[in-house]
Amino acid sequence: MSVSSKSEKSEKLPAFDPFDPLGIDDLLEPEDLAVRDTVRSWAADRVLPHIAEWFEAGELPGIRELAKELGGIGALGMSLSGYGCAGASAVQYGLACLELEAADSGIRSLVSVQGSLAMYAIHRFGSEEQKQRWLPGMAAGDVIGCFGLTEPDHGSDPASMRTYAKRDGGDWILNGRKMWITNGSVAGVAVVWAQTEEGVRGFVVPTDAPGFSAPEIRHKWSLRASVTSELILDGVRLPADAVLPDVTGLRGPLSCLSHARYGIVWGAMGAARTCFETAVEYAKTREQFGRPIAGFQLTQAKLADMAVELHKGILLAHHLGRRMDAGRLRPEQVSFGKLNNVREAIDICRTARTILGANGISLEYPVMRHATNLESVLTYEGTVEMHQLVLGKALTGVDAFR
Repeated sequence: MSVSSKSEKSEKLPAFDPFDPLGIDDLLEPEDLAVRDTVRSWAADRVLPHIAEWFEAGELPGIRELAKELGGIGALGMSLSGYGCAGASAVQYGLACLELEAADSGIRSLVSVQGSLAMYAIHRFGSEEQKQRWLPGMAAGDVIGCFGLTEPDHGSDPASMRTYAKRDGGDWILNGRKMWITNGSVAGVAVVWAQTEEGVRGFVVPTDAPGFSAPEIRHKWSLRASVTSELILDGVRLPADAVLPDVTGLRGPLSCLSHARYGIVWGAMGAARTCFETAVEYAKTREQFGRPIAGFQLTQAKLADMAVELHKGILLAHHLGRRMDAGRLRPEQVSFGKLNNVREAIDICRTARTILGANGISLEYPVMRHATNLESVLTYEGTVEMHQLVLGKALTGVDAFR
């Protein structure tokens, strides 16, 4: 090959993009980009102008209106098919989670719990009557759902849950408590998991049922722009057909959690991306010792390390999404993704804070908000230790949970 032909080829190389240094967008189809851009535009218009105020106030005003808007763009239960759901690919759902969490983890949690937990449970394990009754309204955002698994004394050990459902003639009677339930106080339906004589079963519980209440949890310093509640079930009477018919045992709730954790693999990278981009722009304008701090070696080293971990994490999420679309994604691989991406996202946010200095703790910038949110994301839907043990068991064949 001649020197001139080599030169011509090099001239055709695309420009380096600081915010897509590996050219990951080249892996996406036009439909993927359209989904991403739609969700990004919605978040920029409806969330970003208000999120600092919501976070500071510790509330998510207008959540029902936001849910309807999210339903309008197809973001609720978007990877499910039928019943008004979008039937999007796993990668497209992941991209939506990334864009939502780039705005705020609380917004992604709203969508995750609605679609990947409550709707997914009904879609996968529910009767046709349950699907027809609940899923179209949930997909449209007219009905908000929640998912009751975690209990005050049993988080990582759901097999020891105390919530119990017993038969009473043709009905079921539910008693118990669930804790840290996203959407609980605004939900119209709750998917509640309880012990029965047959094993763990899931129940579709209308929240206007007598004996059901969902007091909101206050005084949070993380996920402040999110509705978090306790569920109290005090002799809630349900008809026989309230039980999810197609699953018994922990396989039911754990499969739902795996689906939701997949969205977190993407979402955490959205929070990290926002902090990284904020740090880059800040470093280029903040001057010390007569020049922008972007010109100092230590700042560039931090930015380089952040970029490497951020885009490795996005590549990992993309790989897991392709495996899910091919029906080949294992729960251990989801644990791999959540363990890595949330841990790295927190480190990226903390490093961004050091670049912003004192401004890093101000709500005028998004960095501390994302960092504190990720402290919740780190431990919900499986703590670091639980995911380490899932991988440890898969790697060694030895169960270290007990």
